[in-house]
Amino acid sequence: MARIMLGLTAVATCCAAFLAGCAGPEPIAVPANLNVAPTQALSLELKATGVQIYRCATAKDDTSKFEWQFVAPEADLFDQGGQKIGWHYAGPSWESTDGSKVVGTVQAQNTGPDANAITWLLLSAKSNSGTGVFGRTQSIQRLQTVGGKAPADGCNQTALGKEARMPYRAIYRFYTAKS
Repeated sequence: MARIMLGLTAVATCCAAFLAGCAGPEPIAVPANLNVAPTQALSLELKATGVQIYRCATAKDDTSKFEWQFVAPEADLFDQGGQKIGWHYAGPSWESTDGSKVVGTVQAQNTGPDANAITWLLLSAKSNSGTGVFGRTQSIQRLQTVGGKAPADGCNQTALGKEARMPYRAIYRFYTAKS
């Protein structure tokens, strides 16, 4: 009887884990200024893992000072099953293994709940190419960021021109026109 109960417990645990995986992504509380137009619908949600690249340069507003300036992102994009389906890089651009691509332009920002992470963003598509997953994208949200901020120090005349690659993770949501 004890073996049957252990077996049933194991089956119930496996079923619960399976059903939790089927439930889909956790809801994210999106700040109002990052909401997409009501004429758009979520078409894809991806997880990004990579780096935000910064370069030590003279400060834009005071050439006697130095600061880390953002250069570009460099990240791999993964679907909900953990399958790599693309890349995120300068532009900002998102490119899929299916050949489609979207280049965005920032429309709004929000600091998000983690002061140690890069900002959350709303971007609109500046250009699209291909007929795959990014071919009809109209808007992109960057949410649930972890890490990626510029180094707090270390940018001085000695470090001028050096790069810092700061690890980050984020959720990217892609929106197309409602059908």
